[in-house]
Amino acid sequence: VQLQASGGGLVQAGGSLRLSCTASGRRLSNNAMGWFRQTPGKEREFVAAINWNGGSTYYADSVKDRFTISRDNAKNTVYLQMNSLKPEDTAVYYCAAAFGSSVTIHQNQYAYWGQGTQVTVSS
Repeated sequence: VQLQASGGGLVQAGGSLRLSCTASGRRLSNNAMGWFRQTPGKEREFVAAINWNGGSTYYADSVKDRFTISRDNAKNTVYLQMNSLKPEDTAVYYCAAAFGSSVTIHQNQYAYWGQGTQVTVSS
């Protein structure tokens, strides 16, 4: 299974970006999906997760009400819409597919990881 993340870039504070993550090699419609991020010198942290059918989502407090995770199982793709971006959102963003179908924030419960896409928010 390969996860290909895209959509990162440079944006001014207050702007928006939409990340996409498309899976190949197998269908992930029965797997929960998540987004994580990492900045240099810091541990990778949870951002958002969605269950297998999109009916349940969960967000880190730092992004709640600004970010929205969604999925299109027909396209084997998960999205992260990021609005009202702040400089502290600057990071490499990773998508991941969980072992199970329920939302989880724990990295050790994710089986497959994408390569990451850089998001840079300028002040």
